[in-house]
Amino acid sequence: MDINLSPAAIWFIVGFVLLVLEFALPGLIIFFFGIGAWIVALACLFTDLTFNNQLILFILSSLLSVLLLRKSLKKMLLQRKKPDGLLEDEFIGKTAKAETAISPGNNGKIAFKGSSWQASSTEIIAPGENVIITGNESIVLTVKKSSN
Repeated sequence: MDINLSPAAIWFIVGFVLLVLEFALPGLIIFFFGIGAWIVALACLFTDLTFNNQLILFILSSLLSVLLLRKSLKKMLLQRKKPDGLLEDEFIGKTAKAETAISPGNNGKIAFKGSSWQASSTEIIAPGENVIITGNESIVLTVKKSSN
């Protein structure tokens, strides 16, 4: 069986894989590289780009989309308005479960909304314990033991 995929099809598949990976590795970065791959796929449909030009377009479109869109998209997806009009963080105050041990200076992992997240704490937390999310620094969530 001889499969001969066009560059547009290959870039489309790469973009799809990157978009799916965003769900497994949250942080809203890989998503934009998936978008960049799809931009290259579209360009390949209409023009005959060399591989070097495809890579340059991929890198430039991915980086530009990260720089121009990430902050506003992250705000839109991860924060919502409370009835009083103030913004509410999607994570703060929510309960999660420790997947691994977490201690001061040693990050671990927690399960939250179907994904595994890096977490830090000033307390010693055992695997399986419920935790409350108190903050975040980039994609590392800060947690404390739940009183429940």
